[in-house]
Amino acid sequence: MPYGYNTPRRITSRQARAIMQTHPGATILDVRSRQEYNAEHIPGAVCLPDNTIEAYAPRVLPNKGALILVYCKGGSRSRGAASTLVEMGYTNVYDFGGIDSWPYERE
Repeated sequence: MPYGYNTPRRITSRQARAIMQTHPGATILDVRSRQEYNAEHIPGAVCLPDNTIEAYAPRVLPNKGALILVYCKGGSRSRGAASTLVEMGYTNVYDFGGIDSWPYERE
């Protein structure tokens, strides 16, 4: 899979799962609210609500070249958050939509 694009790449849940399995160091970024995250999230995901990306991404995601897989509830917030990350200089961002279409494990 090619990495290093300067635009967020849209992928499926299945593709995201494959990346998580082959790249265990990838950051799984949940951009929903803390309450939504606490109710249910993908194992290993980091919560960074979409409305806080610009303020906190530099601290939470210091490596702008790191592999980042972004999701939300239905796909709208993840698309916007992934675009914001790219605008901030992140180069390896993948948007896989929402947890609503995630058929794998949750906690």
